[in-house]
Amino acid sequence: MKLLHAADLHIDSPLRGLASYEGSPAEELRTASRRALENLVALATSEGVDAVLFAGDVYDGDWPDYQTGLFFARQMSLLREAGIQVYLVYGNHDAQNRMTRRLRLPDNVRVLETTGPETICDDHLGLAVHGQGFGQRDVTDNLALSYPDPCPGLFNVGLLHTALTGREGHDTYAPCTLEHLAAKGYEYWALGHVHTREVVSEDPWIVFPGNIQGRHARETGPKGCTIVTVDDLRVTTAEAHPLDVARWEHLKVDVALADDADAAVDLVAEHLRALDGADGGRLRAVRVSLTGRSGAHLRLWREQQRLVNEVRALANDLGDVWVEKVRIETRPPDTPHEGAAGLLADLRRTAAELLADEDVFRRLIAETPLLSGPLPIEARGQGRIDPADPQWLSRIGDEAVGLLESMIAESREG
Repeated sequence: MKLLHAADLHIDSPLRGLASYEGSPAEELRTASRRALENLVALATSEGVDAVLFAGDVYDGDWPDYQTGLFFARQMSLLREAGIQVYLVYGNHDAQNRMTRRLRLPDNVRVLETTGPETICDDHLGLAVHGQGFGQRDVTDNLALSYPDPCPGLFNVGLLHTALTGREGHDTYAPCTLEHLAAKGYEYWALGHVHTREVVSEDPWIVFPGNIQGRHARETGPKGCTIVTVDDLRVTTAEAHPLDVARWEHLKVDVALADDADAAVDLVAEHLRALDGADGGRLRAVRVSLTGRSGAHLRLWREQQRLVNEVRALANDLGDVWVEKVRIETRPPDTPHEGAAGLLADLRRTAAELLADEDVFRRLIAETPLLSGPLPIEARGQGRIDPADPQWLSRIGDEAVGLLESMIAESREG
């Protein structure tokens, strides 16, 4: 028996970070979740899997129209034509009470109940699927505790949308422990909700397959599904298979040896060329961070716009590489002068104390007229000015300190 385990499809999710500059592959990224699902269907068919398991968040939320549902239904029909059964549970994004639109799915798709755990048995295949979907977004109960006992003589799968005891970047929905799951006696737990692939346990098998397509710059690396091979009611292999059509990467380039912006761009070019064509023509969506203690630190800041567009022009030449953002995270070189060193030490210490207390730093930002007043629409939102975002607060604090360090060093040299 062969099973394909996937989760967090987030079909038609509005991908973040789609810049509007010339050459931005906005349309390719907007349709990436659909193309990834098409890859899943093609893989399931070519591998001859017996069933597909979807562990929640098939959709990203309520559909703006019926096109999202029609697309998913069409893909499930293709699986039916290949004789493949589908089992799914709802997650926090497509919880039953969040969806105002529904379409009848093909009869090979079984959606497990949300009011309590349900077991669906396929005696011919030798498979028992136990699961419960989310009736509402914020499920804080341990659903796994009420899952039924395993069915003797069948391969038992627990289908569950959960963060277990918690995973970074994910709300702790349907919390449970490895011990809770193991105690059920199932041979395989098909989990969803966490977007990074993780084999939690191999005895029993407990797996997060990750999402099938990265949605933004923090969801880096390969994304896909897990194909589970079963022999004599035991898992023999659980292999990851990539499905993503656009892969997010975070490229950190040490520019310590650069003495100007052109030299920094040359170093970035070397790293970008290493990505080009490295993965079968898949689009690489790249965030570039310039790091290291560099004598060009202040010049990089002063020529930031030219630097960013030089890097993007390089990516355009490469074809399958798109630069989402360029960040300057360099620092000035250490200086031996006692006076300046003392001033810099004071600056760093003050900054560290300020950044350590988020509430104080937030109040300081709120008292800054430029940032506390109304901001233009183009300056607000993801990746821009967002005083309510702790990550933005931390980053702007670090950048301010770095810029002040450079200005102090330059004034001393002058």
